[in-house]
Amino acid sequence: MPRKPRIGKFKLKTHKATSKRFRLTGSGELVRTKGGKSHLRRRTSKRTKALFTEMIPVNGRGIIKRIRRLVPNLK
Repeated sequence: MPRKPRIGKFKLKTHKATSKRFRLTGSGELVRTKGGKSHLRRRTSKRTKALFTEMIPVNGRGIIKRIRRLVPNLK
């Protein structure tokens, strides 16, 4: 039985690790979470731990370009 001919472009695949680490804000700004949130936090102050929750905007055109290529369907 012959294969069906391909119609159109190839399917884009999302890099799952990148999609979990980065988000788009309502204004279209790319933001990321801070590292070091998971363990070895007993000695850190409460203020430092509270600062881990906020998201930081991503700087650098090259990095933003790479993230957009890895996650084409970023919300």
